[in-house]
Amino acid sequence: MTKNFRPGFVPIALVAMFAASACQSTLRPAPTSNLLPDHAVVTAALRAVVKETNGGFGLPMWATLVDRDGVVHVVARSGEDRGDQWPGSRVISAQKANTANAFCLPGLSLSTANLFAATQPGASLFGLQASNPVDTTVAYAGDAAAFGTPTDPLVRHRIGGVNVFGGGLGLYGKGGVLLGGIGLSGDSSVADHVIAWKLRKKLGLDFVPGGISPTKDDNMVIDFANGTSPSGWGHAATTPEATAIVAALPQTHPIAK
Repeated sequence: MTKNFRPGFVPIALVAMFAASACQSTLRPAPTSNLLPDHAVVTAALRAVVKETNGGFGLPMWATLVDRDGVVHVVARSGEDRGDQWPGSRVISAQKANTANAFCLPGLSLSTANLFAATQPGASLFGLQASNPVDTTVAYAGDAAAFGTPTDPLVRHRIGGVNVFGGGLGLYGKGGVLLGGIGLSGDSSVADHVIAWKLRKKLGLDFVPGGISPTKDDNMVIDFANGTSPSGWGHAATTPEATAIVAALPQTHPIAK
């Protein structure tokens, strides 16, 4: 097809792609992004949490933080090399962070786990997954050697995306100030939630104002079975161990007051 291009003519698709990249390159962090932890702090905390019993396979993890404007602030990994974690989970962690930020409010926190049942076929939020697509020019850009480092190509860009299983949580500072979202990926969906909850706690960003779980926070509600969720906000189980860890989180790692 290129042989039919007129001299000086640039296809509209290429113009749009370059324009999108130009817009992304000028993004600035949200005004409150200075209240989010840096890469070194997130990485150290993540590596400590991954060593704990979290109800999954004990795999290395990706963690992404976005600010309140959805701009990626940090992408970290617990493994030494980028290939120690599932490669596909890097973008998933960013999706989860974006989703949590996108559907949390100053007075109400919804985890990505809380969206699971409502987005199933026939449920009230079916189709939500397609509402805010991932920006693929951002998701797959840059040198893979930098993935999970302070210079990860996602940083200072808006990834977008919606993910509706466990691992994404809103980030709330003191006084319940909503600062953005955190996303974890690399293990089972329930373990991802557990690790996200513990990591948020360790980072001191769990001043959650309220939620739809029985404990009035954004904890996972594991009541989805046979296609239904009595609460309407439920998530599917993985293992009995993981279910027990999730149920105990409000006691073992209570949200800050």
